[in-house]
Amino acid sequence: MSMRSYKDAVEHLNSLQSNAAALEVARASGSNRLSEFAIPEMLEYLGRIGYTPKDLNALNVIHITGTKGKGSTSAFTDSILCHTLPNSKIGLYTSPHLVAVRERIRINGTPISEEQFAAYFFEVWDRLVANDVRRFPQTSLMPGYFRFVTLLAFHVFLSLKVDATVLEVGVGGTYDSTNIVPNPIVTGVTALGIDHVTVLGRTLEDIAWQKGGIFKEGAPAITVNQPPEGLRVLEERAKELKASSFTVIPLESNLSNIELGGGSEEVVLSVAHPFPGLAGAHQVQNASLAIALARSFLSSQISFTEDGLPETFVVALQKTKWPGRCQTVVDPKRKNVTWYLDGAHTVESLECCIQWFASPLVGLSQGEPEK
Repeated sequence: MSMRSYKDAVEHLNSLQSNAAALEVARASGSNRLSEFAIPEMLEYLGRIGYTPKDLNALNVIHITGTKGKGSTSAFTDSILCHTLPNSKIGLYTSPHLVAVRERIRINGTPISEEQFAAYFFEVWDRLVANDVRRFPQTSLMPGYFRFVTLLAFHVFLSLKVDATVLEVGVGGTYDSTNIVPNPIVTGVTALGIDHVTVLGRTLEDIAWQKGGIFKEGAPAITVNQPPEGLRVLEERAKELKASSFTVIPLESNLSNIELGGGSEEVVLSVAHPFPGLAGAHQVQNASLAIALARSFLSSQISFTEDGLPETFVVALQKTKWPGRCQTVVDPKRKNVTWYLDGAHTVESLECCIQWFASPLVGLSQGEPEK
């Protein structure tokens, strides 16, 4: 194991080009290089650290993209698998992180330790330094920040021999760094919206084309209700990429009877509502997709034929925590102060955030304008 520290790893990681910087370069240049070389370069980096795309099939991937709710859907899916398969090892890869980069790579819901992160980080770093032959002369010696962490996640999950991996896309889908797994078990697309237009396109059709790029031959493709123009493109992509099926799932009817479980962590999560584990009515759609993805995955891996909503699913949904998404936090030092936290960054997400804040027992209804 490497003697270099977690702090050393973070300093090395922060020296790499950020995802935001990479996107800005693409915007400024107006070049299609980002899409033209994205997957070939990522495959080259993967080879330089000692893996082939086929090796990634061992991760048993559930691949999730979308404009809104992909992180929450990933968290719900991970929780369901962890509760339904308690003796298995479930990997979860998400982005961005809230506090520490380790949050992006989790095993059974827990971020890998600082010691693990440092050890695996420098294994990947040192392999890239040692294997410096590049097919494309314009390819940098080191990948950018997001690419590197994606490679690191693959290395961690393969080294720890996970039984399943919930893999969240970074941006888009077709050209995303995560989109190098040849045979995922199932793929899912959350709600579509307009975002990252300089990279993904300015219309919903363009964005749907990008998101549908994660569909793979022989794997089920599942999505939620979408605007007609987006849904049409997703269905076309599913046929083009030879997905085994294309399903638009309705809202799960049983979710309205599930209440958030109790308990607190370092801060008080003072949310009371009739929806699963994450606040906000829009989370019902994310949870419904997670249920469908988990059912599809479990049916392909084990004998799983339960009707209705299994108790393990219910418990998993109640216990899902995803900080920073429609989260209510009572300030631990100032009891008369309550924080309402969300990371909404599209018009549609802001509307969902407002609906959550104005809902019973959350914000405005409490009649405390000073908050």
